[in-house]
Amino acid sequence: MTQIKTTIGTWLPAGDLPNTEKGAFSEALRQIDRPLYAVDVDGRLGVARDGSAILGNREFSSANGCPLLGWSPPLPLESLGDPGFKKDHGLRLAYVCGAMANGITSTEMVEAAARSGMIGFFGAGGLSIGQIEAAIDRLSTSLGDLPYGFNLIHSPNDMTLEQQTVDLYLAKGIRLVSASAYLDLTTPLVQYRIHGIHENAQGEVVCPNRIIAKVSREEVARKFFAPPPEKHLQRLQDQGIINAQQAALACRIPMAQDLTAEADSGGHTDNRPALCLFPTMLALRDEMARQYNYSLPLRVGLAGGIATPRSAAAAFAMGAAYILTGSVNQSCLEADTSPLVKKMLAEARQADIIMAPAADMFEMGVKVQVLKRGTMFSMRGARLYDIYRTYDRFEDVPEDQCKLVEGSFLKCSFDQEWQNTRAFFLERDPSQVERADKDPKHKMALVFRSYLGRASLWAKSGIADRAIDYQIWCGPAMGAFNEWVKGSFLEAPENRKTVTVAKNLLYGAAVILRLNNLRNQGVCLSEGDFRVEPLSEEQLDRMA
Repeated sequence: MTQIKTTIGTWLPAGDLPNTEKGAFSEALRQIDRPLYAVDVDGRLGVARDGSAILGNREFSSANGCPLLGWSPPLPLESLGDPGFKKDHGLRLAYVCGAMANGITSTEMVEAAARSGMIGFFGAGGLSIGQIEAAIDRLSTSLGDLPYGFNLIHSPNDMTLEQQTVDLYLAKGIRLVSASAYLDLTTPLVQYRIHGIHENAQGEVVCPNRIIAKVSREEVARKFFAPPPEKHLQRLQDQGIINAQQAALACRIPMAQDLTAEADSGGHTDNRPALCLFPTMLALRDEMARQYNYSLPLRVGLAGGIATPRSAAAAFAMGAAYILTGSVNQSCLEADTSPLVKKMLAEARQADIIMAPAADMFEMGVKVQVLKRGTMFSMRGARLYDIYRTYDRFEDVPEDQCKLVEGSFLKCSFDQEWQNTRAFFLERDPSQVERADKDPKHKMALVFRSYLGRASLWAKSGIADRAIDYQIWCGPAMGAFNEWVKGSFLEAPENRKTVTVAKNLLYGAAVILRLNNLRNQGVCLSEGDFRVEPLSEEQLDRMA
């Protein structure tokens, strides 16, 4: 029940009188582009959307006004997040569509985000150089000067590919990348960051290329907030890629000005709780800013679990410079994955996820978070990793397990699969084949990695007879989103447009932040009256 609390000032009318009817407060909260005044109208709670307020005079004395109980200023979507982040990246909204590998964050999704004042990162991980180049050519033509970026994923088992990707980005003039899954900084990443670094006439360091790092570990975040390591700078100097003056300038900038604290998310994740991870990253940001005294501010955004208005509001309330979404975008129309995968994601609940071995870091025991419901990928991936850890060669694996792997997982003999894998690596990275010819355990790892990697491609392509093997990256955010949109037009995946989802999250966050602002002033409101339902884009444009 709504209760009248102590006044904080006086409200003076300038038009309509306060509305005390049922539903008036809820409607006023949702008009986020207008101020809201909570007033005492003869012992009843009233709401006004115009007039003026005199704050601080606890003793109400105006014969023409009403006691002011609380107020909330306008909170348009453009006001959420860090103004500097939006200005530096040319954004209207502090919203990032995160990079999902294999091009699942597609050119269509990146285009939709850019044209709505947001930014998307094309999911370059797992794609060939030719596929990435085609995406660059399309986006540079279709978007021009609108903001967009590309993913640069850490490839410890394929450093040649990482270097080739950086070389392509530099040749094509890609000025912004999302660096993800890094356990440590690499020379190609440092090369990308400091390419073209120089000093302007005012003595300021100008670094054309920017990195938004996505990390979940404090020790990795520390490396991104620090200047490029000396060992990498020296290596680039020795190779003639930079000179001594550029190396000196690099010591005055952070590897990344913007860092995304990645909490419990789909794909590569450490399953960190956002409420613990984000404050830690903020404290580290302040520490590193003091230590290096940079001329530019360091900023932290938040990802992982953001899928409802309340989680988005919580992120901004904690001080997130921006929010980044991933799992929920994968079920949207623009995502480059199969209709069956989108249907499976739309039916997922929070408990329908599990950790499974990662294809790109299989030997290291790194895991990714995937959808469990409707697929056996996680169990089969775990079985392959157990076999790899236990045996030094596939020939040593017991017969019953060999038959399981060959009959159900590979659907061909190990030797046949090795020929396919060998052909792939002869084209991609011949050194892997040379190593495998000498080391049967590495040969086994490459074959197992082939299964794991293709499992995500089977899902993306919707290969029907491989549905049980689908690898679908997914975090608990997907289940939270599905619960929120249940019964609304967004429940059906065919209605989920990236921008519609994004604007609903931002709009709902604004409504909830306004509600919490009033509560913090002592205005008690009925919780049931303020559930934020998904709205169409037309409704959002009208309300926002």
